[in-house]
Amino acid sequence: MAATTTGNRVAAPLTWRVGRLVERRVETPTAQTLVLEVPGWPGHLAGQHVDVRLTAPDGYQAARSYSLARPAEGDQIALTVQRVADGEVSPYLIDVYAEGDPVEVRGPVGGWFIWRTEETAPVLLVGGGSGVVPLMAMIRARRAAGSRVPFRLIYSVRTPNDVIYADELRRRARDDLGLDVALVYTREAPEGWRGEPHRIGLADVNTHGWPPDLEPLCYVCGPTGFVETVADLLVGLGHQTRRVKTERFGPTG
Repeated sequence: MAATTTGNRVAAPLTWRVGRLVERRVETPTAQTLVLEVPGWPGHLAGQHVDVRLTAPDGYQAARSYSLARPAEGDQIALTVQRVADGEVSPYLIDVYAEGDPVEVRGPVGGWFIWRTEETAPVLLVGGGSGVVPLMAMIRARRAAGSRVPFRLIYSVRTPNDVIYADELRRRARDDLGLDVALVYTREAPEGWRGEPHRIGLADVNTHGWPPDLEPLCYVCGPTGFVETVADLLVGLGHQTRRVKTERFGPTG
C-alpha cells in the first residue's frame, strides 16, 4: 500500500497504534468526546475516520469506525462516540474505558469525504444525529486555518437534548464570520422554534443550503436513509452529483 498524504505530513501505510485516553467530555446523554494520545500519529484531514479495535482477555476482537472530530493536534486525536444500546464497542468506550487505558487505533482512513483548507468553493454540510462529527471537524479546521470560505450547516436531530456540540455550535454561529447553522428537529422542538418537528425535506435544503449555480461542495453524513434522502434532494435541486459527497453509517453485523 502506498503512503498517503494527510495535511502537511505523509502517512505510512495503515497500521495499528496504541492510543490512551487523556480527556473525556460529555456531549449529550448518549454521546461523549474522547481525546486520545496516539504516539506517532501521522496527521489527518477533516472528514477522515479511524478504526478502533478492542481485544477481550480470551482473544475475541471487535472493531468499529469513528470519525475524527477535530484537526490533529500533535499526537492527539478526538473521537465523538454515541452509545449504541446493543453495541460491542461504544458501551465500553463510554462506560468502561478509563483515563490512561489503551485502545488500538488505525488510520487515518478515507480520501473522498474530506475538506481541504485550500478549497475556495462554498460548503454545505448536512448532518443527521452523530453524522455531525466529521462535519464539525471541517468547521473546526476552517476556523483553525483562518479560512473565509462560507459554510452552511443543516443539522437534523430528534430533540434539543440530542444536539452534539450544542454550546460550541451556538458560539460558532454567533462568532465565526461566514458560518450559518440551522437545526431541524424531528421529534421535539425547543420553545420558540418555528414550525413543527419534521424530517428534513426540500424546504429545509432549499432555504438553508446554497443555490446550485454557486457550485458548492456538499457533504452529507448520517444514517443511510437520511443520506440517500438528502443526496436525492440536492441532485434534484440541480447540484452536480460529483460535488455531493456522502458518508453513511448503520447497524453492523
